[in-house]
Amino acid sequence: MPEKCIFLDIDNTLYSAGTGISAAMGKKIHEYFVNFGFDEAEATELHLKYYTQYGLALRGLIMHHNVDPVDFDKKCDGSLPLEDLIKPNPRLRTLISDIDRTKASVWALTNAYRPHAERVLRILNVDDLIDGLIFCDYQQPNFVCKPDAQYYHQALAKAQVSDPSNCYFVDDSRLNVKAARALGWGHVAHFCETGLVHVEGGKVKEISGDRQVEAMSGIDVITDLEELRKIWPEVFISLS
Repeated sequence: MPEKCIFLDIDNTLYSAGTGISAAMGKKIHEYFVNFGFDEAEATELHLKYYTQYGLALRGLIMHHNVDPVDFDKKCDGSLPLEDLIKPNPRLRTLISDIDRTKASVWALTNAYRPHAERVLRILNVDDLIDGLIFCDYQQPNFVCKPDAQYYHQALAKAQVSDPSNCYFVDDSRLNVKAARALGWGHVAHFCETGLVHVEGGKVKEISGDRQVEAMSGIDVITDLEELRKIWPEVFISLS
């Protein structure tokens, strides 16, 4: 196997936050809270609280309300009109195709459940370019997700990476990339579409990043995935 491993986040990374998927997802999750029995204010409060504390609102619902995660996935991720929101991306396909597979394998690394992750990759027409998928297994009791350290350790084990310094990772979440960098992942990039808005924990936020601060932590900040060619030239096929 190649010595290096590239981990690509999926949602709001392989497609732009401008698609509105995070807003659609936030609405579905809010509706789930309300249909579960919370009033509008409680639903809003708990959605943000659980997302902030556990990385996924679903984890809080499981821990405190015994929610069936598969039912949650069916009614939230599974009900999104993804085909209307994202389309095949030739530019993304070329970028991933240009990674030198003699040097690096390519894995998707997501907090979503397998069906959603596979669906997005298929719609984007890059599913055949991904060597492996790390996802949150909702059928496993006490499953972990980014930015939990155990999630990253499990990812290394599944991808058979023994040295975290050989990891390359890009994610739209500052928390997720900081967690990976703290664990010694060698090449970490924060995909930051500054100025766009997305939804986190049901709350609308403007995307922002501080290149200087994150650079001091060994994290690159990029606004376009094409910039990976510049910051990770060693893993791409040389055109010279």
